[in-house]
Amino acid sequence: MRKFIFFVALAVFATLPGFYLRLTGTHVAPGLEAAIFFVAILAAGFLLSWGAEAAEQHVSQGLIIGVLALVTVLPEYAVDLYYTYQAGLHPGSAYAGFAAANMTGANRLLIGVAWPLVAGIYWWRSRRQVVELHRDNSAEIAYLTLASLYAFVIVLKNRIDLVDFVVLVAIFAAYLWRLGKLPKTQGEAEEEPEEVGPAAAVATLSTGWQWAVMGGLTLLAVTVVVAAAEPFAEALLASGRAWGVSQFLLVQWVAPLASETPGVVLVVLFVLNLRPKAALSTLVSDKINQWTLLVGMIPLAYALGAGRVLHFELDARQHEEFFLTAAQSLFAVALLLRLQLKLRSAGLLLGLFSGQFALAWVLQRNEVRTMQVLTLVGWVYLALAAGLFWWSRARLGEHLRVGLLARAPRSAPAEGPGPVAPRALR
Repeated sequence: MRKFIFFVALAVFATLPGFYLRLTGTHVAPGLEAAIFFVAILAAGFLLSWGAEAAEQHVSQGLIIGVLALVTVLPEYAVDLYYTYQAGLHPGSAYAGFAAANMTGANRLLIGVAWPLVAGIYWWRSRRQVVELHRDNSAEIAYLTLASLYAFVIVLKNRIDLVDFVVLVAIFAAYLWRLGKLPKTQGEAEEEPEEVGPAAAVATLSTGWQWAVMGGLTLLAVTVVVAAAEPFAEALLASGRAWGVSQFLLVQWVAPLASETPGVVLVVLFVLNLRPKAALSTLVSDKINQWTLLVGMIPLAYALGAGRVLHFELDARQHEEFFLTAAQSLFAVALLLRLQLKLRSAGLLLGLFSGQFALAWVLQRNEVRTMQVLTLVGWVYLALAAGLFWWSRARLGEHLRVGLLARAPRSAPAEGPGPVAPRALR
């Protein structure tokens, strides 16, 4: 418990400089200001993650699951929806591009870095080159496939509207319903030992105190996120202007780090405890969450900012960024059709991501070449995905039937432990 109190105190201490700047209206150098609010949002993310992790044993389904799923990625939503709201408030401004940048960056980081990290650490920890999934993970595979395919509808329309909001929220709601249908298998119980990280200390408290601690952590974290989102978002833009660096790239890659890092740290702890299936399931669920709810809320925030119903139009750069993100997502789910993530497949994900990431920075002052690179890498992802889907087309049909419709598989489930319900979606 002392260690838990120390970590919470450390996180709270990390938020104090941001609170001071926010409450007093003090401004410092843009880079320093961005760093201060980055640390505050990062600390809030850890507090949210610890609270959600501790709540898993008490939450199983329904509305509370959806609320927890939203709360754990609140920092990501806050920054992205701030940019989107400002885009509606100031039509024709660059804010619309920043909203798309933050959303696509967060999604691509999850697959391009976090998935390979799970496979790499698991290999280092166990010398096994394959992270095995279970037949029940068909739910994640099916709904990520559905969300990824629908993303191409948005690409073809070249806009995100309120119809997309309804469809994407419906997909996420159906996913929660499907998770509620999953039985708690023997394998799941075997791969669900003691909690990891600070949540382990919370689990030793009485139920009443657990809820009090979880509520306190969440309330504090939400307060920090609400206070820090706007100044952090604006400080990033000011830093880009001061340094002569692309504001788009800063928003795309720096902002998601603050919100994604706490969850990734917990995933790493899962892998170090030899729970790779729990780690990968968590990341896939986070991807479904962002690819449905986060994208779906963009037109809603945009309309609220504008004060009337408007479509969120994608410009040429946003179109290619969205296309690349959708293609990467489709390729990633294709890699999971055999219910495993191999080390070499993870290496390919990391390699493709690293290549386009590096080229985007090198070509940041050449918009035409940048979009050409995005398009090329996107088509590479699609070509690889098409090959894998064709090669495993029978498995794809089975995953869709079992995952979407909650029907029993035609063949007996493969031996091995079942899935652990992902963070905030148990």
